[in-house]
Amino acid sequence: MAQVTVTIDGKAYRMACEEGQEGHLEELAQRFDRYVGHLKTQFGEIGDLRVTVMAGIMVMDELAETNRRLANLEREVEALRTVREGAAEARQKSEAAVVDVLSELATRLNGITAKLNARPQTPVN
Repeated sequence: MAQVTVTIDGKAYRMACEEGQEGHLEELAQRFDRYVGHLKTQFGEIGDLRVTVMAGIMVMDELAETNRRLANLEREVEALRTVREGAAEARQKSEAAVVDVLSELATRLNGITAKLNARPQTPVN
């Protein structure tokens, strides 16, 4: 396990993380520290624990909003998939209908050609 020292509200905290995740953990700590700093600027010195809890709640509120947006996007993607599948099915049906019509026309043309070939030829003068 790797160890990283992060600073939140001017206090250093030694944290363990997986190898290679040190930069990510430091970035998360910096972002959280910005929440704490924002709250301290807004409310003044109201106690470390209270500020930390408020910052945690703000982060959870953002996470909840992000999850709501993600769920909406997933529903939209599913709706688009359904529309795409319906369009593909309609295209296949249209293509099948065109093939049927062309086959019918080819059969008729072959019949007409056969009739024309079976007629006696009259000489042209």
